[in-house]
Amino acid sequence: MIKMNLKMKTKIYIRSILVTAISTLLLTACNSEGDKFDFDKKVILVTGTDTDPLVKFVVEDTPSSYTVTASATDKVAEDVTVNFAQDNSLVETYNAEHNTSYYAVPEAAVKLDNTEATIKAGHASSTGINVSVVSTEEFKDGRTYIIPVTIKSIKGGNMDVLPASKTIYLRISRVINFNSLSMSNSNLYSSYIAPDNKIVDLPNYTYEIKCYVNSWAGSPISRLCNFGPKDESVTNLLRFGENGQAVNSLQWVSPGGGLISSTRFNLAQWYTVSLTFDGSTYVMYVNGVKDAQLAGNKGTKFQRLELGMSWTGYGSSQRFDGRVAEVRLWNRALTTSELKLGLCGVDPKSEGLISYWKMNEGTGYIFKDATGNGYDMDWSNTWREVSEGQGLVNQNKSGSVSWLMDDKNKCNQ
Repeated sequence: MIKMNLKMKTKIYIRSILVTAISTLLLTACNSEGDKFDFDKKVILVTGTDTDPLVKFVVEDTPSSYTVTASATDKVAEDVTVNFAQDNSLVETYNAEHNTSYYAVPEAAVKLDNTEATIKAGHASSTGINVSVVSTEEFKDGRTYIIPVTIKSIKGGNMDVLPASKTIYLRISRVINFNSLSMSNSNLYSSYIAPDNKIVDLPNYTYEIKCYVNSWAGSPISRLCNFGPKDESVTNLLRFGENGQAVNSLQWVSPGGGLISSTRFNLAQWYTVSLTFDGSTYVMYVNGVKDAQLAGNKGTKFQRLELGMSWTGYGSSQRFDGRVAEVRLWNRALTTSELKLGLCGVDPKSEGLISYWKMNEGTGYIFKDATGNGYDMDWSNTWREVSEGQGLVNQNKSGSVSWLMDDKNKCNQ
């Protein structure tokens, strides 16, 4: 009786998975082209594209490099030369096929140290070529970039390139450091009210905010923010720990009712919370993943944005001990793919973006609207109800604005 050791079993298992994946790709390529394919023929592909052609390329400092290799479906009998090239024209093709909105990397930002790799006789994997991002100076905030690296030709071995796996797309994942607004001082809490000529009717919308929790501040309720009309006749309120829920659960009091997150928020971790309404469903997303939803048909208006709890003495009892950044309001319901692409930032000129407060000024007390649509929030001119029944009172909260920039403020998308 022959016993196989664990290492041998693992190799056989991995090879089985690869063969299955390649067979599926061959069949797909064959069907799409309408040709008969010789399944006994060995082919060349970019390594890793048999599972997913889109891979993350983390860029924290420049230059940063990613090694691309080619693989054969079996050992080659003679040396095979594989020629690669960067082809930015394929970005548009990828976006059309996958309903995405990636951008091609500026040409000056990328360098290939060579374009030729070799699969040596008796082997199935090639030497590598290095794709380097040498600068991010021309990158624009809010854009996600990809680098298509494709096999242009092969020489030797009498082999073909597998069409479905000839290109790898390197998605640039930048590590971004940013300023954030401290929300730990309840004296900061107040409301921005836009001029009457800036009221926006929102039958459909998306609202987003990045938040970071230091602690639960000793209270069962931590109020994060609220937006809607000036009189708050319709609310879009975010608060942690309401109605007997877990202190680290998030409630969205929407125009159609309350939603409680299934996510339990950790301390000392950044989250992007996105609220969408498409005319029939309210959906809460956490870091681009659908979390909770509720049927409804009531939209909202926008004129007022409240940070924290600004009504009477509830600010301190419902204090949010944490940080915020990246607050955005759209006049449409964003798709899941759009939400995921915007976790670290978005293009200020994006379709349907009404206002965009990055909350990254670092100094001063004016939160700039990056869209240029005129919704700058001046925290020396805010409004809150100081005592019950008194109504809104003008409040200068500029002295309570505090900015934070440290190793905690990082985003990797």
